[in-house]
Amino acid sequence: MKTLLEKYNLTLTEEKIEKFNKYYDILIKYNQMFNITAITEREEVYEKHFIDSILGVDKIDGKTLIDIGSGGGFPAIPLKIEKEDLSVTLVEATGKKCEFLKAVVKELNLNNVTVINGRAEDLAKDEKYRENFDVCTARAVARMNTLSEYCMPFVKVGGYFVAFKGDGIEETKEAENAIKILGGKIEEIKEYTLNDAKRTLISVKKIKNTDKKYPRGNGKERKNPL
Repeated sequence: MKTLLEKYNLTLTEEKIEKFNKYYDILIKYNQMFNITAITEREEVYEKHFIDSILGVDKIDGKTLIDIGSGGGFPAIPLKIEKEDLSVTLVEATGKKCEFLKAVVKELNLNNVTVINGRAEDLAKDEKYRENFDVCTARAVARMNTLSEYCMPFVKVGGYFVAFKGDGIEETKEAENAIKILGGKIEEIKEYTLNDAKRTLISVKKIKNTDKKYPRGNGKERKNPL
């Protein structure tokens, strides 16, 4: 992993590197049962999952983070390993993936991490979660207009929705109206290359409360995006 860290001008303590090594082992073990990721070769996992996640760590401003559609735990668990004081809530609709996430949290001894088996469109209606987080992250869940409706309701006014995307410029332009309706403003679009693939990190600032009718639920976020 040290060679990859050097490639991307990143530094990690030995303790954190060891946690990533253990994370990889758990991922491969559970992947045989639950099909969590198609990427399994060690260096590829480290670069395309771990490094890709922590390249966005400077955009994580705050103490509380909720991650939507956590799947294999990216980007939230790598961000938690890097920023140990972060309080993290992982939201995942598939029970088996939640089982995997709980195993990672336990084995890596990660404090202040909660795994919720549920859907964003349901949880966002709950006052316990709605507009209660400094940051909401999501990676490879849906197109930006749909994703914004899932994520923006969780963010406090003054907080951020940070989307981890591939080549995301076109779909970010497509989502400008949705982001405005949901109380957000695109603050920064950061483009970079990861192993010759385009990556985009989109930071959306929450500038006003999201109307309580969002998210609409019943699949409308995907079928009829804002």
